[in-house]
Amino acid sequence: MQPIGVFDSGVGGLSVLKALRQTLPHARFVYVSDAGHAPYGERDVHHVLDRSAAIGRHLVEEHEVRALVVACNTATAAAIATLRANYPTLPIVGVEPALKPAAARSRTGVVGVLATRSTLASDKFAALLQAQDPEVRFVLQACDGLAAAIENADPEKIRALCARYTTALGPFGNAPGQMDTVVLGCTHYTFAADVLGTLVGPNVMLMDAGLPVAQRTASLLAPSDGDGLATGAAAPWVDLWTTGAASALEHAAGRWLHGTGAARHVEIA
Repeated sequence: MQPIGVFDSGVGGLSVLKALRQTLPHARFVYVSDAGHAPYGERDVHHVLDRSAAIGRHLVEEHEVRALVVACNTATAAAIATLRANYPTLPIVGVEPALKPAAARSRTGVVGVLATRSTLASDKFAALLQAQDPEVRFVLQACDGLAAAIENADPEKIRALCARYTTALGPFGNAPGQMDTVVLGCTHYTFAADVLGTLVGPNVMLMDAGLPVAQRTASLLAPSDGDGLATGAAAPWVDLWTTGAASALEHAAGRWLHGTGAARHVEIA
């Protein structure tokens, strides 16, 4: 069975891959981390577009994927229209900040958004924000350096940056005018959810896009596609590739996922 391709600028997309695995438990996946050309969130749109096009081409031509998941908010904003134009018959799913479900969940009408600077500056995000209920107030916070700190597994820097950006967002709580919902607008940030949850308090809901993306992917596949790998098969359920250090991706996958094989380095031009 052909695999489903998933890519991100680094390890953040593993959070989406985890949700995909839960939704499609017998599917095969190929995951590409473009760590050698990261971070996307602090690069210009042309860089992100070029890298996304190169990785999409690699997954289609080298791995013959049957669907493509762009597990990166920044890459989705910059490149998903181009990818869909390049591969019109391929199911392609992107990630976008969960503004609509956050607005529906909020009782105070104040929603925080933590995202990369590139995502917040994109036309796609502007259109998404414009489409939301005008009665809900969205507070936007660019989180420079946070994705990189998570990528590098630097706990002290993760804590310091999370504290800085949540302080800039607040106040949090259930009282009128307080923020009761926070959108994690970068796939990396899911892996800092424990730290963020401690900082914003137990009454604040953190929302990411992993499960909606997985459900959308499943809906685009033929009914039999989710059963591509028989239970108990010996092959690993995901092939891990990276343009950076294989050890970093392998370590991250070992921490956050189960049943993966060894990560391998690949050059993608």
